[in-house]
Amino acid sequence: MDLAFLHPLYEHPGPWASVYVDTSRHTEDTPHERHLTAVALARDLDRQGADEETCRAVREALEELRHSSEPNGRALFARAGEVVLDPPPLPERRGRYPHLARPPMSDSAHWAPLPHTAPLLELAGEDPLCVVAYIDRKGADFELRSSLGRQDAGSVTGRQWPVHRTRSVDWSERHFQLAVENTWEHNAAEVAKALAACQEETRADLLVLVGDDRERRSVHERLPKQLKDMAVEAPHGAGSRLLDEDVERVREQRVRQRAERELERFLTARAPDAEGHSGAVEGVPALVEAAREHRIEELLIRPDAPDAHREVWIGEDPDQLAVRRTDLKILGEQNSWPARADDALIRSAVATGAPALSVEPAAEATGGQIPAGGLGALLRWT
Repeated sequence: MDLAFLHPLYEHPGPWASVYVDTSRHTEDTPHERHLTAVALARDLDRQGADEETCRAVREALEELRHSSEPNGRALFARAGEVVLDPPPLPERRGRYPHLARPPMSDSAHWAPLPHTAPLLELAGEDPLCVVAYIDRKGADFELRSSLGRQDAGSVTGRQWPVHRTRSVDWSERHFQLAVENTWEHNAAEVAKALAACQEETRADLLVLVGDDRERRSVHERLPKQLKDMAVEAPHGAGSRLLDEDVERVREQRVRQRAERELERFLTARAPDAEGHSGAVEGVPALVEAAREHRIEELLIRPDAPDAHREVWIGEDPDQLAVRRTDLKILGEQNSWPARADDALIRSAVATGAPALSVEPAAEATGGQIPAGGLGALLRWT
């Protein structure tokens, strides 16, 4: 997950209100229920010590969701009477703000020195945007799919004639059969070109090709090299439409494969080389040291793992963190606050441009082999 959108959260000092709310349930009583949720979460923040202005800002922001039809939920972050980050679930904002791909387990509010951003890795971290291409011999229709639903993404029309072979085996028909072959090849190239343009415009993470075997393969083979690896072929005949569960299965498989690939990299890199150096670290003390030295290339987290909740100490700057408060004083930091290890490490990752990834989808594939305590990192240099 690219964490760049979190930068505004670390441009201001805390404490912070972090709120996660489920908007997936819709009944005739929804507006009233969401009003009660807004009031309850604001009160919860007040009990945790949040200032009155911030509680009011959070309540008002949540009140605006009373009639929202958002399919999953919302996360918002506030301080000093102002909502600083409230990522809207709009496809056109993709690349700047991620939407929640699944509802939170429960509505929650946190008041702490750092924003509680770790849940975003599960709720919004991996939500592949798909372009589904329904291909036939005459062209293709494109459809954009995400956890928010579907929308038309255009179409391409190739040559319309000739597209069907004759059943004759007469030698006089060979020129016609060759013309049909040329039409198919031309149209496949046109579809591949249009699909590449669609991917560039939408920044889709995954291309799903639907149609008869030959048409799918012909388009796949003609995609630019960088897009071939993100394309998968769906075993459906021409004209069929993928069900939501079909697309979700493909998307989940892609998320799992990426998590497995990165976890395998971690497991291999943590083994010392001939000189005794490792390309990965695990456990809070080693991660804190790597963060202070700006060495984290990618942060790996299993949400709700034991070390995620572990208390560390932070200073005003992202690289000012330590396992013990006295360690910060030794480093020359006079002001310090306790924070969750996962949130402190995410702040450091944002500052150095390192991505973060939930390893939860890959845990089963590796036989439960994950970073010790649920926190680990691949290093920039050993």
